[in-house]
Amino acid sequence: MSYDYDLFVIGAGSGGVRTARMCSQQGLRVGIAEYQYLGGTCVNVGCVPKKLFVYASAFSEEFEAAKGFGWELGPAHFDWNKLRDNKNQEIQRLNGIYGNLLDGAGVELHEGRATIVDPHNVEVNGQQFSCKNILIATGGTPFVPEFPGSDLVITSNEAFFLEELPKRIVIVGGGYIAVEFAGIFNGLGVETHLVYRGPLFLRGFDQELREVIKEEVENQGVNLHFSTEIKNIEALQDDTYKVQFNNGSSLEAGLVMYATGRKPNIAGLGLENTQVETKSNGVVVVDDYFQTAEPSIYALGDVIGRVELTPVAITEGMALTKTLVEGISTSIDYSNIPTAVFCQPNSASVGLTEEQAREQYGDDLKVFRSRFRPMKETLGGGAGKVFMKMIVVESTDIVVGCHMVGEHAGEIIQGIAVAMKAGAKKADFDATIGIHPTAAEEFVTMR
Repeated sequence: MSYDYDLFVIGAGSGGVRTARMCSQQGLRVGIAEYQYLGGTCVNVGCVPKKLFVYASAFSEEFEAAKGFGWELGPAHFDWNKLRDNKNQEIQRLNGIYGNLLDGAGVELHEGRATIVDPHNVEVNGQQFSCKNILIATGGTPFVPEFPGSDLVITSNEAFFLEELPKRIVIVGGGYIAVEFAGIFNGLGVETHLVYRGPLFLRGFDQELREVIKEEVENQGVNLHFSTEIKNIEALQDDTYKVQFNNGSSLEAGLVMYATGRKPNIAGLGLENTQVETKSNGVVVVDDYFQTAEPSIYALGDVIGRVELTPVAITEGMALTKTLVEGISTSIDYSNIPTAVFCQPNSASVGLTEEQAREQYGDDLKVFRSRFRPMKETLGGGAGKVFMKMIVVESTDIVVGCHMVGEHAGEIIQGIAVAMKAGAKKADFDATIGIHPTAAEEFVTMR
């Protein structure tokens, strides 16, 4: 049978675009549909604008530290509108790059919402296309639970486009997004309150790392409210909100932001017209090779709920390309995936947490840790400290986990991730000469 496309991709985020480009460049006829923006969450309302905002929020601390190094600065003034508008221009530039990449690879872009009609047909803007294979790469969308006043809150999507900054904000959640935005708003001069229902944020990360981040975030001035939930929110006449907590206390704020997780973006996709299976939380079920229960339909990225990180979606896309183009069923290795939390200070990890390592190796472990005041703080006058941790299997000397809190943590852990992927032992770290004076050298001098 002749099809309009060998592959039709629904969703032009990082994973979808990479798969579409690579498959097209290797001879497949590829179409892609996107109803929002090219680049997906990461480029538009995720990683990229968030990191730009993190940079912006860090300058207040930099200006203060500069005094200890002899710099006398005049009164600082922050212009939110300028940051927001400059960010918007940069994102538009990136949207254009994504469009050019697709065009240059010969991928046909359809701007509109795609619906799966049946296992081999997709409809966009009233027009149907026949497809040998279909890829679902629609990512995720913010989730806000229903409660009295839930319609008054914003999510991270809206936070990037605020007309003005509030004087006080309440952020609800305990994951990456909540902790990162708490640092952003706090650094931009907003009185920030982070509310989380659990006893400590960043569940799933190394426990000791979480405790250090808590201490550092509090030192930065963020108000933390753990084991606390919002009961209801009421709009007041002065365009502020009264937030009522389950412990009987309340707080008035100019903005309430929910960062309580994301759910797969599958609404209106037409999965009911196929044999594609989903879990109770909406996650699309796939095998090791990203194939759904419908043989002609595949899925990857955040919508399959494995490791919800942009580079992971891209890697999944490369594996799927090999499967579709070369006929070689290809999976990926999800072990030792490095990740960073761009809180302030930054945090990054690769490999096992100490808790995971203890469960896997029992007492056959040696844990090395170091906490110190970085050189920059000696003259800068800050109270922040760097924390580093290395977890080693004693019988084999293999490094199975590295964690860090401190400036440039993501940059440092990225390099360590390469070593760990190659099976580095503690002796390899010990034999490596450090770069002095840097914080990173601590990883090769721990004894």
